[in-house]
Formats: sequence, structure tokens, C-alpha cells
Amino acid sequence: MTTFGETLPQAEDDRRDTLPGHRVQRAEGTVMNLSPYQVTAFTIAAREKSFSKAAEVLGVSQPSITQHVANLECRLGTQLFIRRRQGLELTRAAQELFEISDRMKTLEQILLEKVSDFRSLAAGHLRIVATSPRPALPAIARYRELHPEVQFEFALFDRQAAIRKVREREVDVAIVTEPGTADNLRITEVANIPYKAYFRADHRFAGYERLSLHDLKDELIVLPEEGSLLQRIVREKTSEAGIAFGSVLKVTSYPVVIQAILHGLGIGLMLVDSTWPSPEVATAAIDEMPETYRKCIVTTPDKYDLRLVRSFVDVAASKPL
Repeated sequence: MTTFGETLPQAEDDRRDTLPGHRVQRAEGTVMNLSPYQVTAFTIAAREKSFSKAAEVLGVSQPSITQHVANLECRLGTQLFIRRRQGLELTRAAQELFEISDRMKTLEQILLEKVSDFRSLAAGHLRIVATSPRPALPAIARYRELHPEVQFEFALFDRQAAIRKVREREVDVAIVTEPGTADNLRITEVANIPYKAYFRADHRFAGYERLSLHDLKDELIVLPEEGSLLQRIVREKTSEAGIAFGSVLKVTSYPVVIQAILHGLGIGLMLVDSTWPSPEVATAAIDEMPETYRKCIVTTPDKYDLRLVRSFVDVAASKPL
């Protein structure tokens, strides 16, 4: 989370940019100083997956970022980034280093918050991912009413990818269904909601309050991509009911499910309130799927200690998503 306002020196020769205590061990056993500017440049470049974006965040030139990282690679004796068309790819060494350096930057931000007056939240930046738009966007809207200075990045991913991005510290927060349990994640439950069938308002099922999976077996069923929680639940429920759907359309995300429904392609199965209510879409409960599932906010414990992240979790949890 790039909320700190530090500025790097331009990297003409950052061998002088060392602080006492910032040291690493050379392979031959001697100690060398490790520049905090190199570590900062590396950490933000790893977060942003881009040297140019890291330069924008830190208010320096791109060559400065590149030089700081190159000097760090020279000191460590290993390559940290592989340039790809879609952005920077972290090597194994970089992944291990980033896990530590990103925690250091988070702790630094926590320290700044503790020693600052902080009567109001300063402008900051939150990266949020979710499995569907509806859980996250209303929470972001409520939060921005309270803190309009805060900037957001938001993207949709499947449940496994969203949790992985939190673990790998690519994002600050994920809002997902049934994240499970993990010692290294902080999970806040905000709602318990069931799945329903979604279809066009002019569908023959319009007006039905409840449906059975048997009613749906001859319909084209629209489901999110393989690996989603819903895919697993549908397999279990259809197996228990002794039926198989004749046709299934697998799509990439819940917004695409809604578009498929609106285009008359079939019936979608989604969590209640996964999307904004529309008069063009009707819903019905499913007899074989009465269970409710936890909608949770997931972050790392140290990220949660950041006032910006903690306040967002509090706002999101204060009203059912």
C-alpha cells in the first residue's frame, strides 16, 4: 500500500546511501551496508510490477529507480526482476526479499501513524480485489464518503487468486466467500448469504419464488470459471440430487454472468447481492441450496494494523455487504 510520502535521491551512485544497521552478509562472511533507498526502490517496483510506476509513486525519475535496483542486484549478487511485456516478473530471490521488505515498509507506515497526530486520515492508496463487484463497491462508496482523499484500485479475481494476492502482498484487502482459515491471514466475517438462481424478468420462471435443481436441468446454466467455490458446490448438489445439467456456459466473472443472463443465454447461479439489483433480472431461491456462506474481508495481520486498512474493514463490516 503506497501511502508513505518518501522521496528517493537520484541514484548517481548510491554506495553512499547507507544507514547504520542496514547490513547484509556477503557470501565470504564479510558485512556490507545495504542502502535503504535501494530497498525502497525495489519494494515499490515489486509492488507496482513496473519501474515507471514506482518512479511516479516515489517522485523520482525512472532511471533512478532502475539504478537503485541494479545496484541492489549487484550487492546481492543475483537478478531480482525479469522484464516481460506485461510488466516486471519477480525472480525467486526477489519474491523472498519482497516478502520481508514489504513488511518493513508496512511497519514503517504504522510507525509514522503512531508518531503523527493523525486526527484525520491522510490521503492514501488502497488496493482491493473481490470475487464480485457487489460486495466491494458499496463498501468503497461508503468509505469514500468519509475519506474522499483516499484513492482506490479495484479488480475482480476468482477466490483462490484473490487470496493468493493477499498472501503475496500484491493487494491490501480481498473480499471473498468462504476463505477458510489461516494463521497468517486476518479474516473478518461481514455477512452470511445464500445462492439464488438469476434469470431475465421475461423468463418463464419469472414470478417463481423457489426452484429446484430438477427445474433447471434442461436449462443452459451460466457459471463462473473453473476453480470457483460455486463450481464445487454445484457439482456436490447436482450429484446429491442425481441430476446433471444438460448445458453449462462457463464465463470469467460474475459481471459476465449477468451479461449472459440479460442476453437471454440462460440462468445464472450467484450469491445474493453479487450484483446491483435490476428490474430486468429476476431471482428465485433454490430448494437444494439453502445454506448460507460467509462473505469475508481478508488481509494480513500487519496490513490490518495500518489505520487506512483497518478503517476500511471497520466501515465495510459496519453494514452488511
